[in-house]
Amino acid sequence: LLFLNQLQKDLEEVKELLMKATRKRLRDVLMAEKHKLELEIKNQPPPKPKDAAEEEKSSLGGYTVKINNYGWDQSDKFIKIYISLNGVQKLPAENVQVNFTERSFDLLVKNLNGKNYTMTFNNLLKPISVEGSSKKIKTDMVLVMCRKKREEKWECLTQVEKESKEKEKAAYDTSDPSEGLMNLLKKMYAEGDDEMKRTINKAWVESREKQSKGDIPMDI
Repeated sequence: LLFLNQLQKDLEEVKELLMKATRKRLRDVLMAEKHKLELEIKNQPPPKPKDAAEEEKSSLGGYTVKINNYGWDQSDKFIKIYISLNGVQKLPAENVQVNFTERSFDLLVKNLNGKNYTMTFNNLLKPISVEGSSKKIKTDMVLVMCRKKREEKWECLTQVEKESKEKEKAAYDTSDPSEGLMNLLKKMYAEGDDEMKRTINKAWVESREKQSKGDIPMDI
């Protein structure tokens, strides 16, 4: 399901770029990527019915689940991370453990409906106070309270997120829209598999052939 969500986000971004693209060659490559993403989304296996999925999980017995879904918010003094866990309020307090360091925390919830749940955050964006940080158990939720060492706004949770955002901004924040699109295409080519490289190369060759026939202006 997480992979499907990523594909759908990629498709939405490609569609947005298509609306901005004016050069034929770039549109050809973006259209090829759009069709590929649509095909990948179409071929994703349908999600299991909830009952079947729950039955499969329960048949596996006790095991550890890594928590990937969470929400977060902040005040002047705290970073607040919200983790939904059905029935967590029924556990003994010692079954919910959070360990803090100045730049990380990890959560362990033991024996919740026969499973253990873990979540780890490393390289927090800014330092936190270990003594001032804590957890709160609410109905179907664990709230992790990270006390900020300095009362300032965090733009994201981790250093990795910040670096990723800065790289994206540097790649696309340009006064020339076609330059931003070319940066995207270079990234797609560099990170793509053989099929992706063939698709981009094919679009390039076809555009050059059309250019030589005079179908499109020579400056494209």
